[in-house]
Amino acid sequence: MITQALMLFIILFLLMINGAPMGIALGLSTAITLLTTSSLGPTTIATACFSGLDSFPLLAIPFFILAGNLMRFGGLSKKILLFADALVGQIKGSLGMVTVVGCMFFAALSGSGPATVSAIGSITIPEMEEKGYDKAYGTALTAAAGTIGVIIPPSIPFVIYGVTANVSIADMFKAGVLPGILIGVALMIVNGVTVRKYGWDCEKTEKFSIRKVLVTLRDTWLALMVPVIILGGIYASIFTPTESAVVGIVYTLLIGKFVYHELTLKTIYEAFRETVLTNGQTNFLVGFSMAFARFLTMAQIPGSIAESIALIDNKILVLLLINLFLLIVGCFIDNISSMLILTPIFLPIVESYGMDPIQFGIMMTVNLCIGFVTPPYGCNLFIATAISNVPILSIAKRIIPMIIAMLIVLMFLTFCPPLSMFLIN
Repeated sequence: MITQALMLFIILFLLMINGAPMGIALGLSTAITLLTTSSLGPTTIATACFSGLDSFPLLAIPFFILAGNLMRFGGLSKKILLFADALVGQIKGSLGMVTVVGCMFFAALSGSGPATVSAIGSITIPEMEEKGYDKAYGTALTAAAGTIGVIIPPSIPFVIYGVTANVSIADMFKAGVLPGILIGVALMIVNGVTVRKYGWDCEKTEKFSIRKVLVTLRDTWLALMVPVIILGGIYASIFTPTESAVVGIVYTLLIGKFVYHELTLKTIYEAFRETVLTNGQTNFLVGFSMAFARFLTMAQIPGSIAESIALIDNKILVLLLINLFLLIVGCFIDNISSMLILTPIFLPIVESYGMDPIQFGIMMTVNLCIGFVTPPYGCNLFIATAISNVPILSIAKRIIPMIIAMLIVLMFLTFCPPLSMFLIN
């Protein structure tokens, strides 16, 4: 068992540091270890991949990806930023605030961190540079705020966790609202302190106007109705998360084409094309992650880890160690693979200490989403640097205070259950 575990993770690590895509690294490490240390055949991997993907809730993933792409190409991100500007545009350092609030609203549309960075950052990063912000800081703020895309529902990782942990996806969506808002507020506090320190975009004379908010709301309310329709339908039990994503697609197509007139056959084709490519990568990851997790279970590795941690008779220390482990994993492995592999390992442990599976799902998602902005994996960093052409090292220096703020929120979510469970209870 120890030999199998060592061989599995050594091969995985070697493939990763040599630049192999995560799905291929998971599949190859599982296949090599399985064929050389057991009598099982390669059909075991194929069966695990197929059974892992054979799930109705997982259908929500391609639909949410398509909905997010249609919203981006349909001009909804611009409408969201207009409304965000009406809400917080009068505050000193308003462009940073608008970026964070815009990401929070777009998170309620897309369910994806990278999609949020791409949609909002392509507009706000050039604007922040024009207003005198340090370009590396503006890029870092956008990358950090983009992590909210997987916390405020609908969230693709919540769907994955719900399937893996066998908990209600609708409850996960409810539980994610308050943590997402808390992270957004924490990032806005960091932005407020930073812009005052450096004097960026601080000359604000215009006062908050409820009239401006209402006028902007009149022009943008159709775009803002997307999360209301999607989440309202789920919470009212009108349709399932998968069905809600389809409703969101139809609604976005209609208003993007006939109201905002920004969706054309060309842009619709591009939205579908990006969705197919992204979903192909996601399914590849999910399938081989399931096979990897199945092999871990067969080798009794999760049980051994759980027994080792169980020897520590201190709930606070155990939760801190799990958080630390998840943060390290998030630096190297994408959140979907990590969630599929690690949920069966850690969920029984935290349940033995009385933690609700929903709260653990929130804690785990926040942990792994911080990995979006920590090298070497840091997919939000890669997208943000592609938009701004700022080196990742420069962004990483600026993003440290934001990561600290997110870690503080994570500690509250870990040790204060009502922050995750309030809307459910």
